[in-house]
Amino acid sequence: MNDSPHHDGGHRGRKARPRGKHGRKLATALLRPEVMAEAPPPRGSERIARAIARAGLASRREAEAWIAAGRVAVNGAVIRSPALNVAASDRIDVDGQPLPQRERTRLFLFHKPRGLVTTSADPQGRATIFGALPKDLPRLMSVGRLDLNTEGLLLLTNDGGLARALELPSTGWLRRYRVRAYGRIAQDRLDGLRGGIEVDGVQYGPIEAVLERQQGDNVWITFAIREGKNREIRNVMRALGLQVNRLIRVSYGPFQLAELPEGAVEEVRTRVLREQLGERLAAQSGADFDGPVIVRKPAPAAPPSRPDKERPRHEAAGARSSGARPASRKPSGAEADLAKTRPPRRDGGPLHRKRRPDRGRRGGPRPSRPKER
Repeated sequence: MNDSPHHDGGHRGRKARPRGKHGRKLATALLRPEVMAEAPPPRGSERIARAIARAGLASRREAEAWIAAGRVAVNGAVIRSPALNVAASDRIDVDGQPLPQRERTRLFLFHKPRGLVTTSADPQGRATIFGALPKDLPRLMSVGRLDLNTEGLLLLTNDGGLARALELPSTGWLRRYRVRAYGRIAQDRLDGLRGGIEVDGVQYGPIEAVLERQQGDNVWITFAIREGKNREIRNVMRALGLQVNRLIRVSYGPFQLAELPEGAVEEVRTRVLREQLGERLAAQSGADFDGPVIVRKPAPAAPPSRPDKERPRHEAAGARSSGARPASRKPSGAEADLAKTRPPRRDGGPLHRKRRPDRGRRGGPRPSRPKER
C-alpha cells in the first residue's frame, strides 16, 4: 500500500471510506449519534451570540464570554446575558465598533503542516496556521484543532455558527486519520477499540482501527473516530504499547485531503457546501448561502529602506538615467594641491595615454627617439 499521506482513495467533496488490504472500501460500524436539535428562535431573529459568530468575529462560545464581560451593546444598551434574540434591524456593537457586514458562509480546506499551532495568537511565540494563510482571505476560524505535530486536513470557515456545529460530536461526522507508530500490533487488539476504551480516567468512545501494514519497526493504522478529544489517538495508541511518530488527518466528514499540497488552501464551492451540509445541519448552524462575498486585496508590502551608500547598482543607474546628479564632494586641501601639479589634459582625454604601437613590451628595450632642436 502506498505510504503517502495523500493516499486515501477518494475525492474532495465525497464521503471518505477506508480501504482494506486489497483496496476494497470498508463500511464503518460506528453508529451515528442521535442529534438533539435546539429550538429555533422566532422567525426573522436569532440569538445574539449566533449573530456575532455569523459575522466572523468569534465562535458562539467566545461571543457569550464577550457578552458576560459587557463588551456587547444592542441598540446602545450594554447587555450581560446571551439570552436575547436580535433582528436584522437591531444595531449590535462590539467594543464600541458596529458589527461588520455579514458575508456568505464559506468553507476552506487547509493542509496543515507540522510545526504550526492552531490558534490565532500563541503566548509562546510559535508560528500559527493563520500566519501561513494568504492575506486576501476573510477572517477565518478553525473547525476543531490539530496539535503542533499533527498534519493533514483542517477545515476553516468565516462563520462561527458553522464552526461550532461541525465540531460537535452530535453532528456525527467521521474524522479519519492515518497513523504511523513504533511497535507491533495485531488486528484483533485493534478490534477491541470498537466498544471504546478508558485511558488515565478518560473514557473514549467507539474507535474503528484498521491495520494497514507493518513496515520495519513501524506500523501504519487507519483510525476513524467521531468525538476527537484532545490527543485522543496518541493516548489510545500509548495504551496499546505503540508510540505515534506521525499523525495525518485525511478526512473530516465528506471533505478529504486528497492531493491538496502541504500548506495549500482551497475553498469549497457554495453549491457543494450546501449539498454536503444538508438542510438539517445548515439550519442548525444558521448558514447563509445568499450573502455577498467581499473581495479583499492584500496590502502592498513597503520596500525596505536602505541608506544611499547601500543602494544596489540598478537603483543608482536608475537615478542617473532620471537626470539626478550625485552631490559633488569638495576636494580636500591635499587633493587640491596635487591637482595643481598635474599636467593639463589635452583635448579633455585621460591623463594616461595609450601605449604606442612602436613601443616594446614591458621590460624590453625601447626605440631611441631623435632629440628635438
